[in-house]
Amino acid sequence: MNSIIKLDHKIYTLNFDGLFSVSETHTIHAMASASLTLSPPIDLPLSLKASTKTSQSLPLFPLRPLNPPSSPYKFNRKAAVAASLSREQVFESAATDTNQDSPRPPSSKLVLVVGGTGGVGQLVVASLLDRNVRARLLLRNPEKATTLFGEQDEEKLQVRQGDTRNPEDLDPSIFEGVTHVICCTGTTAFPSRRWDGDNTPERTDWEGVRNLVSALPSSLKRIVLVSSVGVTKFNELPWSIMNLFGVLKYKKMGEDFVRNSGLPYTIIRPGRLTDGPYTSYDLNTLLQATAGERRAVVIGQGDKLVGEVSRLVVAEACIQALDIDFTEGQIYEINSVQGEGPGSDPKKWQELFKGAKK
Repeated sequence: MNSIIKLDHKIYTLNFDGLFSVSETHTIHAMASASLTLSPPIDLPLSLKASTKTSQSLPLFPLRPLNPPSSPYKFNRKAAVAASLSREQVFESAATDTNQDSPRPPSSKLVLVVGGTGGVGQLVVASLLDRNVRARLLLRNPEKATTLFGEQDEEKLQVRQGDTRNPEDLDPSIFEGVTHVICCTGTTAFPSRRWDGDNTPERTDWEGVRNLVSALPSSLKRIVLVSSVGVTKFNELPWSIMNLFGVLKYKKMGEDFVRNSGLPYTIIRPGRLTDGPYTSYDLNTLLQATAGERRAVVIGQGDKLVGEVSRLVVAEACIQALDIDFTEGQIYEINSVQGEGPGSDPKKWQELFKGAKK
């Protein structure tokens, strides 16, 4: 079913089978609802149309595969033109080489990942495992963890069953020993099959975040929340169209609850998500996923950034923010564009976050 909306001489077309397009200066590409995933959950306006281009797959992060398969997995990705970068800093540098034969020393962290089987969350978990950082997953369906990440030692990966939409599921034992939290839950902006089971933006992005934050211990060192660009503009065109079912409003309510909780926080607002979601792949495949040519990172503040970002970049930004002191209490927008990126180099990420323009 299509709906045509004409406002201020601009025509907006909505297709409630999961497609969305805008006919105006900013072009939003129509896409299937299955790929319209909310972490952030929207297909954002671009000033230029993305063009399909096959490029050589280069690794975004120097990850060390676990039990490498006989043939490497590679992904070819679209390269797109970035929009309005004059106010933002673009940091382009090659990923740092690492000795892949040397295991990383164990970390003292215990990171609770909420939404760990979603598009961004599974990449967060895979990267934590590769870094030898202990992870704990809070999942509605714990069996998904084995499917994605295989059988893991309890010391490396712990799985707890629970649903953030239900406060009674959040038993204090889930948070025992947890030092950090990365929350990357989400759903689709418009009604889709992912809304089945009351998985709406209100229940997931607002009530779920509120319940989670209310249950977290005061000893927590940091919570990183994945939100979305445009949350401060949900009453303005074209954002108001993306917010027809409240997704931006509810994400902003979740942000505000985190900010007012008294817990140390960092909020990451990605642009439209690209690369993945790799929701049917195993750990070995996740560790070898690439971002094609889009490895340079753009970070801004003030909700001015518009564009796209690789899910791999978002996952890395969340992990890096845990250890950068000055990111505490801050909100960052993030995109990725063509060029060499910071990889997993902490110093380069520090420069990126430090150079974010308001």
